[in-house]
Amino acid sequence: MIRFGWLVVAALVLTIAGGALGGWIGVRYGLHEAHADASLDEVLHHRLKLSADQNARIEALERAFDQRRGALESEMQAANRQLAGVLEREHTYGPDAEQTVARFHAAMSQLQELTIQHILTMRAVLTPAQAAQFDRTISDTLAPGGR
Repeated sequence: MIRFGWLVVAALVLTIAGGALGGWIGVRYGLHEAHADASLDEVLHHRLKLSADQNARIEALERAFDQRRGALESEMQAANRQLAGVLEREHTYGPDAEQTVARFHAAMSQLQELTIQHILTMRAVLTPAQAAQFDRTISDTLAPGGR
């Protein structure tokens, strides 16, 4: 019976760790695709033919976004480190693990909201014609192959 209990604990720990790691990887991949995707960067900085003023405003927005994104990514990494310690110490999905997962999810949610706000803030700098092309690129990035 004791052996079965350890198997359940081990399965639970692996499930939680795998879920947290999968979530973190998903966010990292999603941010990479949304922020560093060649087509979005190419459209924004090369195809839209931004004016000098637009380019300066967007660069300022990107610098501010990068700082805030870095802080949220650091928070997610800290939550993962905390979760590793909790799981190593407690070997159970108890209140501490639950609270740490919630900490990670809160930072991930804030990062997703920040990214969406950043995209919309950059869009506001564009002319209507530029915004239409930007919108198509965002739609293609978020829903490849159509909705």
